[in-house]
Formats: sequence, C-alpha cells, structure tokens
Amino acid sequence: MRTDLAHILAGNAFALSNAEGDMEVDPRVPTGVFAFDTRFLSRWVLTLDGERLHALSRDELSYFETRFVVVPGAASHYVDADVSVIRHRSIDEILHERITVLNHSAEPAELTVRMEIAADFADTAEIRQPRPRRTVATATSVRRQLRLCYQRDRFVRETVITSTAPVDVDEGGMTFRIRLDPDGEWHTDLQIEMIIHGSGGRDLRTSLEAHRQQVHQDMREELERWLGRAPQLNGERKALVTAYQQALADLAALRYLPLSFPQRVPVGGLPWAMTLYGRDALITCLETLPFTPELAPATLRTLALIQGSQLDDMHEEEPGKIPYELRYGESAAFGEQPTAIYYGAADTTPLFVILLDEYERWSGDVDLVRELRHPARTALDWLNEYGCPLGDGYLRYQPRNTVNGVANQVWRNSPDAVVDRHGHEPAFPRATCELQGYAYDAKIRGARLAREIWGDPAYADRLEAEAAALRERFNRDFWLPQREYYAFGLTPDGTPVDALTSNIGHLLWSGIVEPERAGALAAHLCGPELFSGWGVRTYGLDQRPYNPVGAHLGAVWPSDNALVAAGLRRYGYDAEAAKVAAGIFDVVETLGGSVPEVIAGYPRAVTKYPVQLPMAGRPQSWASGALLMLLATMLGLRPCGDNLLVDPAVPEGYGRIELLDVPGRWGRADAYGRDRTKGRRSRPG
Repeated sequence: MRTDLAHILAGNAFALSNAEGDMEVDPRVPTGVFAFDTRFLSRWVLTLDGERLHALSRDELSYFETRFVVVPGAASHYVDADVSVIRHRSIDEILHERITVLNHSAEPAELTVRMEIAADFADTAEIRQPRPRRTVATATSVRRQLRLCYQRDRFVRETVITSTAPVDVDEGGMTFRIRLDPDGEWHTDLQIEMIIHGSGGRDLRTSLEAHRQQVHQDMREELERWLGRAPQLNGERKALVTAYQQALADLAALRYLPLSFPQRVPVGGLPWAMTLYGRDALITCLETLPFTPELAPATLRTLALIQGSQLDDMHEEEPGKIPYELRYGESAAFGEQPTAIYYGAADTTPLFVILLDEYERWSGDVDLVRELRHPARTALDWLNEYGCPLGDGYLRYQPRNTVNGVANQVWRNSPDAVVDRHGHEPAFPRATCELQGYAYDAKIRGARLAREIWGDPAYADRLEAEAAALRERFNRDFWLPQREYYAFGLTPDGTPVDALTSNIGHLLWSGIVEPERAGALAAHLCGPELFSGWGVRTYGLDQRPYNPVGAHLGAVWPSDNALVAAGLRRYGYDAEAAKVAAGIFDVVETLGGSVPEVIAGYPRAVTKYPVQLPMAGRPQSWASGALLMLLATMLGLRPCGDNLLVDPAVPEGYGRIELLDVPGRWGRADAYGRDRTKGRRSRPG
C-alpha cells in the first residue's frame, strides 16, 4: 500500500485518501470509503474557489480519527496563504467530516467551497477494474442531503451525505457559498451514512440487535478500556514499549462485528483484507492470548457457527471444515465469487482445535470447551475423512473449485508459492510439511480435551495413537538426510518437494520434530540462506525460485517469524529465538508505526533498511499480533496449571523488560526479563 495515503478505520469500515484528504478512484489501491466489502464513496474531493487544496500537515489522532490542514495554491504559496482549511475526519459505522475554513486576512472573504461526491459501489474484489453500475442520485438542498443508491435485485446499497450548514446540492456534490469576516471562520459537519438494505428496503445493520450494540458512545473510552485490559509493558528500550502500544491499538482497530454474529472478531487487515479470514483470525488469537484473550472465544464461536456441514465444490465446503473467508460484497451475494463463505483452506481446521485447547490452557474456560465439543470433534474428524484424500495419513489439499478457487490452500497462498528448489510445482493433492505439524498438534490437543474435559478417554486414546503414527510416518517420509531439513511437502506418489522454507519453523512450533533434528533446523533458520538479518525468509536464497520481493518465495513475514521463534524456544534454542525476535523488532523500530505485513528478503547488509513491498498491508492483525507473540516468546510465557511460568531469553541490548498484569486462569501475574548482557537472569513472575 502506498505510504502517502491516509487511512482511518473501525472494524471493517475504513476510509483511504491521499495526503490532502481527497478520495479518487485508483486501480492500484482501494481509495474511498468502504464497509462490508462495498465502496460507498469513490469520489470525495474538496475545492476552494474551484482550486484543489494542498497538504500542510496531517495529524493521526487515533486509528479512527485524523485531521488534515490544507491550503489553496502550490507549495511556493503556502507561506502567503490567506485562507486555510482543516478537515477533521472520524469513523465508526458512519463517516464524519468537519470542514473548517479560516480567513487569515484583515479583509472579509467570499468563497465557494465545493465537495465533489460520487459512489461507484464497487466490490472490493474488483477494485482494480470496477464494472460500471447505474447509481441513482437524489439531491435535496432543502434537506441538505445527497442520496446515492445502487440496487440489483434485493442487493441494495445506499450512501447518504448530510450537511449541517446550508448548501446547494446537486447530483455531483455539494456547494457552499460562504462569507468570512476578517480572521473569521466557517464550518460544516458532513455525515456519510453507509446503508446496507435487507429485503423490503430496511437497513439490515440497524435492524439487527448485534449491530445496535456495536455503536460506541465514545470510541476513545473504548480504546482506553481495551488498552487498560492488556498487560502494561515497561522497559529500558522505549521503542519496544512504543511498538507494543501501537500493536495493541491496531488490534483494537481491526475488530468488527460480522452481520448476524454477536461478538467482534479480527479482520485480516488494511486495505485488502478487511473481513474475517479464518487463518488470520485463528493465528492472531494464538499470538495474543497473553495480552488480549477476549479475541479467542469470539473467533472460535463465530467460526463454529459457519463450520462446513455439506459438500459444495464452488465454496469448497466439506463437513467439519473451518472457513477461510467471509464476504458481504455483490460478487459473493450473486455467486460470482465463492467468498460469501469460502472454505478453501487446509490449515484453518486443525488451527481451530489448536486455538481451543490453547485458550483453555490460558483461561481455564472449560465451559467454552464443552460448548464447542461438537464443532471441535467434527473438525478432528475432517482431518481423517476429507483432509486425507489419499488415505496415506497425510493432510493434503486440492482445489475443488477449479474456476476461481484458491490453488494453494495454506498460509503460502499465492499461486506460485509451492514449488521445489528448482521451481517445479508438485501435483495435487499437495501435502505441505506445516500441515502435518498442525494436524499432529491438533490431535494431541484434542486428546487432552477429550480426556480432561469431555470425559471420553477412548477417543483420547485414539487421537493419541493417530498422532504418534503421524509423527513416526512424517519423520520418516519428510526428512531429507543429505540436506538435514524436512521437505517442503510430498507429491501424491510420496516424492519429497525439496525446497528449504521457513515452514520448518512451524514444525518446531507444532512439536512434531524429533529432538535430535531440531538443532539442524535451528541452524538453517538462523543461517544465511534463510535469515536476512531482519527475519527469517519464507524461501532459501540459494534456490532457483528465490525472489526477495516474492511474497512467499523470499520475503519476510512477521507472522511467520513469530511462529518460528516460538518453535525455536519450544526446543530450547533460546539464542536463535532471540535473534529472530530482535530482527523483527528492529524492522518495527526502524520503520515506525504499525507492524508491516511483509518486507522484502534482501540481506540486511545490502539494503541497510527494511524494504516494504507495495502489496503489503498495514495494519494487519496477524502482523500486529506477531509482535506480541515475539514479546511473549522473549519472556518465555507459558501457562502451567493455575500458574504462569516465565523463562526469559531476551535479546542482547534490550535491558530490563517488565510485563505487568498478564491475564489468565491465575488472575493477573507479572513477568520480568533482562538480557544476559546485563548479568543475572530474570526472576520469575
């Protein structure tokens, strides 16, 4: 996403503009005002006496509020401007913009203020090439209102713009003719309502109790409560504390209430993923359990409600399968895209069980485990029934929707992401290595839940036996002894896909790796082929397909690195985990602001600066969550019964770290750590 753009967001509603606050259609980025996968404003351009305005400054007040100071004329005239304009913009379920015009002259001024307005109601799936739609505009100057409406059968979307000041309204915008006294000011408040109609022309959102409850009386207080519930971080490295606060604020921003669901869940992130993605949400919850545990039960319940229950090739639905994506746009509504509820992911289902167990370990919430017993067992059944199409015991994927489904149904979901070290694509169905780790972990965790909470020891015994068999088979078939790492995947005939990837870190995180092999994996992960200096690359640089700007063929993802670092610590490779964590924290500290979704994989010695990729989003929920998971990994936070264990491995140069009031089944506990260069190890919290 271009760095010169300004955004505000609240849940999945967001506004993306240029530095002056104007919005115009751009095929490269989703500029405009969006909610529920529809662009409700595609043009929002302010002029003064027919002249475009130029930015003096922009104040990012919070994730839902920003302010632009703009003036007419070119940059050379800034200092002499007699008039300036302040645009104060905020968003919740509607967008507010207060326009203030200031006269700095000793003479009165008569000015024409014009806001050009249009809505193309484009679906987020087609932003790069929006198709034409017939929009009906109704201008009412008496009511100071412009209504823009699009309807296709029962799919109705409407934008209503209202002014508090007298205005001439036409189908293309609003015109204010104002007179300012010397040193005087004028202002108007513009309110932009984004209306989603159900059958009968009702606003579907306001007709649902869940969405009435969503409206906040004071979003600042809500943000303060969110930050207040999270643990407090103190440390000698102040940039770390600043990055932590930013990550928490981003996670607060990236929560929304899906239609017909009672609780807020994480969206993927700005700008392309402002909806529920099963994989992103589950991993975000796993990353943030010691900090914002309330995300987990809402996410688990929501995904359980739309868990697969039938066979549907278009949506790739299967009984027990956990969804990948939930969309509300026109393409989804009319079946032009399979995303209304799309199930094209092989990893969401085991991750669902993993999160359920991990959440209970942290929270002690056995009631939720009992409540979700059937969805969890159905998910575990899916691993053996539909997730193992060849009957060889391996979790595999093959797109059932061959028209517009996702080809690679794993976290590396770009079309060219799954290849061997020579660039050859394996045949379907594909068994990537991390899927086997997730499946193993899900079975082990499912067995614990069955034995300790569901009261079904026979089922627990079966799951443990299946997990043991999978671990033995995996360590036999995936291990490449000459290269000393696990294959990226297996072809249908069992041939290893021999690429070196960061997925071997996911294997450590899952626990499927034999202990005597973990050292070789740690050496690869922190060696020059995978470690860039900023973090672990997705793909080793000595292989033919390597591309430092390829999303899954050489770039560095904080979310990926968070799992890698946690896996290294699980097997006792503390120094290597600290190295990975320090690299990602250096990225965040160097760039400032939100954690980037992904950066290029160039060696740090070459670029000296983290290179952001144009397609990368900021903020992203699993990127922000990654920073929290890395912090927890540095401190070695782990639940053990009703106690919080703390075993720090803090990177050199970080000094003392204090994380106070970590929530869990123990109530609240404190964690302390100090880097080893400062002398003694930290005391437990």
